[in-house]
Amino acid sequence: EGRRDQCEVPRDPKYPDCAGKVEWMRARWTSDPCYAFFGVDGTECSFLIYLSEVEWFCPPLPWRNRTVAVPSPPPPPRAQAAFRRDLARLLELIGTGKESLSFMKKRIRHLGQQWLRAARRLEQKLAGRQRDQKHILIHIGFLTEESGDVFSPRVLKGGPLGEMVQWADILAALFMLGHSLRVTVSLKELQSHLGVPPGRGNCPLTSPLPFDLVYTDYHGLQQMKQHMGLSFKKYRCRVRVIDTFGTEPAYNHEEYATLRGYRTNWGYWNLQPTQFMTMFPHTPDNSFMGFVSEELNQTERQLIKANKVSSMAVVYGKEASIWKGKEKFLAILNKYMEIHGTVYYETQRPPEVPAFVKNHGLLPQHEFQQLLRKAKLFIGFGFPYEGPAPLEAIANGCVFLQARFNPPHSSLNHEFFRGKPTSREVSSQHPYAEDFIGKPHVWTVDYNNSEEFEAAIKTIMRTQVDPYLPYEYTCEGMLERIHAYIQHQDFCTTPSLPPSPKTKSPAMQSPPSPLALSPNSTHLVWSPSAGQGPQAWPPVASLQVWVSEPQHTCTETCRRHGLVCEPTFFRFLNKEEVFLQLSIACDSTEYEMNHLYPAVAEAVRECYLQKEPLLFSCAGYNPKYRRLCPCRDFRQGQVALCRDCL
Repeated sequence: EGRRDQCEVPRDPKYPDCAGKVEWMRARWTSDPCYAFFGVDGTECSFLIYLSEVEWFCPPLPWRNRTVAVPSPPPPPRAQAAFRRDLARLLELIGTGKESLSFMKKRIRHLGQQWLRAARRLEQKLAGRQRDQKHILIHIGFLTEESGDVFSPRVLKGGPLGEMVQWADILAALFMLGHSLRVTVSLKELQSHLGVPPGRGNCPLTSPLPFDLVYTDYHGLQQMKQHMGLSFKKYRCRVRVIDTFGTEPAYNHEEYATLRGYRTNWGYWNLQPTQFMTMFPHTPDNSFMGFVSEELNQTERQLIKANKVSSMAVVYGKEASIWKGKEKFLAILNKYMEIHGTVYYETQRPPEVPAFVKNHGLLPQHEFQQLLRKAKLFIGFGFPYEGPAPLEAIANGCVFLQARFNPPHSSLNHEFFRGKPTSREVSSQHPYAEDFIGKPHVWTVDYNNSEEFEAAIKTIMRTQVDPYLPYEYTCEGMLERIHAYIQHQDFCTTPSLPPSPKTKSPAMQSPPSPLALSPNSTHLVWSPSAGQGPQAWPPVASLQVWVSEPQHTCTETCRRHGLVCEPTFFRFLNKEEVFLQLSIACDSTEYEMNHLYPAVAEAVRECYLQKEPLLFSCAGYNPKYRRLCPCRDFRQGQVALCRDCL
């Protein structure tokens, strides 16, 4: 264009990285074909055009006749989401070609009537409320060939199906809620849906991301990061990561995890911790996604109660290794009950399973359910952790007996959790069953004490229990929860934090605290005089501030008061005056990066506030500190939502 002379590198303080990026381009523009795709040809002008128009490191060049920025027309009104009446279209969307996809489709078909009934009930509950239809990409990363899809071949061999159960239910719920979905299980499809330019993934996407939300897992997150260039940072607020065991804030913050020794294979993504969604509500720092278990109608419940065999037990676990070294318990159990197993084998019976056990081999879901309907006892031998089967057993009228772990298993002392981005202490094989369901449906005993073990079996045989399924694991419970998340969770607009003291001028008076002491002076609540408060979700009226004991996490502290820790509320109590209101004496107050703050070290009267909002954490304790904990109420049977959250 005869403008070569005008391609000097501009010196503009608003674009401090420009010169460095031009230098990088000179040396490396051939390292990825995507640069040439965007018109880079080795000339200075092409570098500057690329860096100002495709990426955003350099100022726009004055001589480029870019269309004058006309105010863009307001976006057309969004289509409204309408509850779906039929699942056929979803089954088409999921596609074919993998055992795991057939497994998921079979499950969706099997639960079809329950999903349709649940959608009708939720529709009545919401009484015509407006809901925008979202464009959603579902990319199941662990099923892609590139992540070494180890699951599909194991579907037929008793491999872990928990993740697939959950993904099938997520697909069904998003579809029933009326959103527009795209499903991918290959890297190629992912790249074409995202609009990745040809090359090695160093350039931004060719056009704005066409999805409002992307549901994926850790494998998919890694793939997106590799192929989206700068666009990953721009759009990561739209991602939701399905993460079975949970990711705590200390492991998610890259710099902090590196400094403090919290680095693992999975953490340090610097996402908002609530963008991670778990299988059970064990990590309040994350969102609880869950899955569903089949609900029984009245006739089925009566039938089950009539046909229970009080001396029949089924052992949890399809892999022979789980039975190793369990001869002692099996011998005791065999004195009272007929023991059934569902251990996978090809030709010979696995030697780990004693001869007195009736082993059915791997059963299809339907036959496994028939077995649970007859059995009185479903017994766990410590592994697998936190799977769906115990909930199915309890829903079919079994009692679940499991081992208490003493000391609790965690990433510090146990191979299975090592490297997982959580410090959670797991007190039994299925903590949700222990804490949220409990007796008479769930017995957690010390297996090292054979008297206690034997006494539990005798009592269980005499105890009458009804089939039980917590509301949050019904189709309606899951639809209600996902509906609430989609309506209210927004990680792309950040809530304004109160200014930290560094920026306050002495003349600025901080507004009066919206928190007030509770009538019995034990904790703080949202003050009625503060009005509705900011547009927060969950609504601030559900907030209570409690001070932890030195040995307790905020998760534990809230639970002891019959509440749940709510990390989004930390920003309201990260203030000096909150210590005063709770009559905590501070000789000094520091702002620091620490996942235990806000907290007080009582022995030395030092108070600490949180400097990095990504580190607000319900998890974590240190005997030195008492922590300020944001708690909220919750709906009976739906711990993810506060009473006024719908």
